[in-house]
Amino acid sequence: MKKVYFLDTVHPVLKERLTQTNYKCIDVSEKNIKELKLIISDAYGIVLRSRFTLNHDFLSFCPQLKFVARSGSGLENIDLEYCRTKQIDVHSSPEGNRQAVAEHCLGFLLSLLNSFKMAHKDINNGEWLREKNRGLELSSQCVGIIGYGNNGRAFAKLLSKHNVTVLAHDKYKTGFSEGAIKECSLEDIFQKATIISFHVPLTYETAYMADYQFFKRFKNPVRVINISRGKVLKTKDLIKALDEGFVFGAALDVLDEESKSFTVETKNTVLLDLNKRSNVIITPHVAGWTKESYFKLSNVLADKIIK
Repeated sequence: MKKVYFLDTVHPVLKERLTQTNYKCIDVSEKNIKELKLIISDAYGIVLRSRFTLNHDFLSFCPQLKFVARSGSGLENIDLEYCRTKQIDVHSSPEGNRQAVAEHCLGFLLSLLNSFKMAHKDINNGEWLREKNRGLELSSQCVGIIGYGNNGRAFAKLLSKHNVTVLAHDKYKTGFSEGAIKECSLEDIFQKATIISFHVPLTYETAYMADYQFFKRFKNPVRVINISRGKVLKTKDLIKALDEGFVFGAALDVLDEESKSFTVETKNTVLLDLNKRSNVIITPHVAGWTKESYFKLSNVLADKIIK
């Protein structure tokens, strides 16, 4: 029987569906790396989220491995080149949480345009300040989306229903303009965008692409949304851009201070600096982590593995 080792906890539908198709599913989510290396030599498949990095060394302990299934979209914790050379299929499930990500981004955008954090803080301080907290409407904005994969496309389509001008750039995709969504160059986004939203994977090309010089290139001060990966955006440079007025505000679901398991020490000085700012909103890497997406992420993986 083909053995599939679950290195992380995922929705039980994946185990249920694989078991029904004669896979033997083994929960090793409590094991550490050293323990795993002793028991995974007969692995036909591996399921994980982000607890471990499947590098060349680790994968070499799995000579029978045929697939790796990552619950989520990012693949930066898997040695893809090794998998290619060994003909190991790598599956991810960005289709499973794209709607959750798009809705989280829309919530971020509405919060930034309507100063929800500042208004809430004023109320807590006993102040009822209507004029100070006057907002902006979605249709007044030009949203630049960088990365037009599953998540970027879902956010763009959600925005297009609200009469928002959407400019989308993807280095590796063309011909995707549709209605209010306009394919464009990165330079077009620098010239026209008032909102910038990142939807790219973390690669050598995108690591810290959003640095101080990046923010200085915008013709208009912008509001920034990042739900992709923390190290796409250099947080200290964002703080400098906020202080100098190149950036009006930011909504971040990810930080470059995150560990491999997507956690941040709450007393981290950068996090504390961001959190005290009324024009910065932070959530703990939950943009794609709804109750619905938890099921869909595993169900999509089951479809791909069984197929």
